[in-house]
Amino acid sequence: MNSINTFPTEHLPIGKLLAFTLAGFITIMTEIIPAGLLPLISKDLGISESLAGQLISVYALGSVVTAIPIVSATRSWSRKSLFLLAISGLFIFNSLTAISSNYIVILFLRFLAGMSAGVIWGILAGYARNMVSGNLQGRAMAIVGVGQPIALCMGVPIATWLGSMFGWRGVFFMISSLALCLIIWVQTNLPNIQGQFVDKRTSVKEVFYYPGIRSILAVIFLWIFAHNILYTFIAPYLISVHLNESLDFILLVFGLSSILGIWITGIFIDKVLRKLVLINLLGFAFAAIFMGLFSGHTLMVIIGIALWGVTFGGAPTLLQTAIADTSRNNVDIAQSMLVTVFNLAVAGGGITGGILLKEIGISSFFVSMTFLSLIGLFIVFLANKNGFKSGSRLSIE
Repeated sequence: MNSINTFPTEHLPIGKLLAFTLAGFITIMTEIIPAGLLPLISKDLGISESLAGQLISVYALGSVVTAIPIVSATRSWSRKSLFLLAISGLFIFNSLTAISSNYIVILFLRFLAGMSAGVIWGILAGYARNMVSGNLQGRAMAIVGVGQPIALCMGVPIATWLGSMFGWRGVFFMISSLALCLIIWVQTNLPNIQGQFVDKRTSVKEVFYYPGIRSILAVIFLWIFAHNILYTFIAPYLISVHLNESLDFILLVFGLSSILGIWITGIFIDKVLRKLVLINLLGFAFAAIFMGLFSGHTLMVIIGIALWGVTFGGAPTLLQTAIADTSRNNVDIAQSMLVTVFNLAVAGGGITGGILLKEIGISSFFVSMTFLSLIGLFIVFLANKNGFKSGSRLSIE
């Protein structure tokens, strides 16, 4: 890969990497802010809150169905041009959403915004990794990943607060303004890394059958699925443990713990990626057991949520790095697979959590989370030659 600048570099270009951090923050915020604005949106558009909630679902659907085909079709494009186009999509579609009064039109715009997000997630890891030398790629991905937990823990409360002052349309305009700032940042600061030459491109099917890719995708699905069983229904869980008045505080604890998990991951990922995945999956299972057993003790619940955050916080960075290392020169295709599987797991976890909540009860969440994470742990344990290789990732690239 060539660039108009001298890349990859032997130091972390933090100012440039933070552009990717902001991109991740904006894509997650764009996805989840309707959750904090449901009453305002439903009243303004004259629809039920249930229908307003579909603005989140259709966004995720846009990412799922388009990430692989669009990223595959644009592999020869300049990474900077494609990145700018995707961010511009978020800017345009969020702005149009803010001025539209037709529910169907807004649904369509949300789907298009989800398509843009799918492209961003598909190329983000490869773009960032190509800006640094191999021994810095894990730490670079940790910096890039910080935007996600910040958005996840603060997005809904911030949207609710801003919506009370500026209305739901004002919040969407603010997200559009952030996207516009990012466009300027990317245009003026990021290197113009080239895409793949046509004769060097590998098919999606070939990448899928690379040794280790399917193991990593399976772990991604199981881990994210397990996480979203509880995360989607965190409010009913907190009601059951008499912490329903502390939702914002609990999300803050989870978010700060996740950032700590990313920080720890960033320090050790390049030397012991496999061990980190094993430790975090085991810790995730322990957190689920802990929260299930001590649901009657407020302090224990908070400790369990903090452990959940620490062990899950580094998961996206670990899994993105593992699949990028295994995909040879086809990082973007592998990442688009990750985006698709990730979003399917988010949806599947939410649907399963809803069924479990209705038919069995919240206690079943923790049994399911433990079972799924232990299956993931078993897959990682077996994939010591391909996917989650033993030793330093620097010595096996």
